[in-house]
Parts: sequence; structure tokens; C-alpha cells
Amino acid sequence: MIRVLVVDDDALAVELHTAYVERVEGFVVVGHAAGARAALTALTDRARAIDLVLLDMTMPDGGGLDVVRHLRAAGSRVDVIAVTAVRDSDNVRAAVSAGIVHYLIKPFTFAAFRERLEAYRAYVEGLERAAGSTTQSEVDALLGSLRAAPTPLPKGLSDETLAVVAERVRGSARPLSSTDVAEAEGMSRVTARRYLEHLADTGRARRESRYGGPGRPEITYAWTR
Repeated sequence: MIRVLVVDDDALAVELHTAYVERVEGFVVVGHAAGARAALTALTDRARAIDLVLLDMTMPDGGGLDVVRHLRAAGSRVDVIAVTAVRDSDNVRAAVSAGIVHYLIKPFTFAAFRERLEAYRAYVEGLERAAGSTTQSEVDALLGSLRAAPTPLPKGLSDETLAVVAERVRGSARPLSSTDVAEAEGMSRVTARRYLEHLADTGRARRESRYGGPGRPEITYAWTR
């Protein structure tokens, strides 16, 4: 499991980001910090192992960039994802220079949040597989998994509805058909099928055939675990 520290001076943001993390497979929140000083205290506590920090960039007692620079000066290699409303290019450039792996601008959807965490998880898993000496192609694949741009949705699909359908498929103990999803979420079967097909096309779900009667088998969708 990837152990996460959530840092934000807004208690509602901490609650929301914690809930988001807990919905993404492979991650667990191990602590919260309400400011820069509290974050540094948590991150220098040798009794608490932290792999990833979700870090607000503007807090009353210090900036997120100051936290990252202090950590790097102290030799910390913890990874950081900036979660912030600050969007000017100078801050983005400074964040990248400081080694922040992703920069997520508030407000954002759960789908956008999940996409960054899943990209980071793929990067970590790739590092584990490539332990020791790596080839150029392995390095390219690692950096590509981390920096891959979000895939734009096909016309007519929304991030919010995609997240709902994905959660329905992910949480099901059995493969679901477009009829199953349509009835559960109150949408048309055609709409449900478009979202399910997108999940399958992007590798998050797999297609299966359900045989239960005469005629053609029904196509169902199961989450790729």
C-alpha cells in the first residue's frame, strides 16, 4: 500500500481528499496535517513511514514549496503531489523544479484525482519491477507512466458520470451488463453502454460474455483488478 499524508489548512479539503484517496485501490491515508509546520513534523517523524504527500501550496504558516525545499535539503525522497488553487506559471515551474510529481488545480473531479493517483501508482509499481539497473526503454516507460497526459473523454461523456459508472463496476462482485448499470444508476442502457465501453477501451474494465439463454450472449463488464 502507498502511504499518504494529506496536508491542507482547510478541514473540509482534508476530509474530501482523504475520502478520495480511500476510494483509489492501493493507497491508504496514514496522517493529516493542517499546516506547513505540522507537515514537517509528521514527515520528520521516523516512526511514521510516508510515501506520498498531497500538499496544499498556500497555508497560513508557510507555503507548500517551502515544505518541499526543506524536505529535499534534509535528504527526504518522499514524493509530493501539489493540490492547490494556485495556477500561475511561475509557481507551477517552481513546483516542477522542486521535484513535485503532479500538480492538481482545485477544484477538480474525483476522476481527475484518481487519474493522477493511478498514474503515480503505475510509476511506483514500475520502479519496483525495474529494481537495480534499468534500460533506456524502462526509464522512458517509467517517466511516461508518471507524466502521461489525461485522456480526453469522447464527446458526450462527462467525468462525473464516468466516475459513477466506474464505482458501480468496481464495487460489484460480478460482471455487470449495460442493463444492470442503467437500472442501478437511472440512465438509459445506451448511455450506460457508452461509459462501459470507454472503461473497457481504456483498460479499466474488461469485457466478458454472459450466457444464460437462447440467442447471442450478453456483454458484461468487470473491473480490471
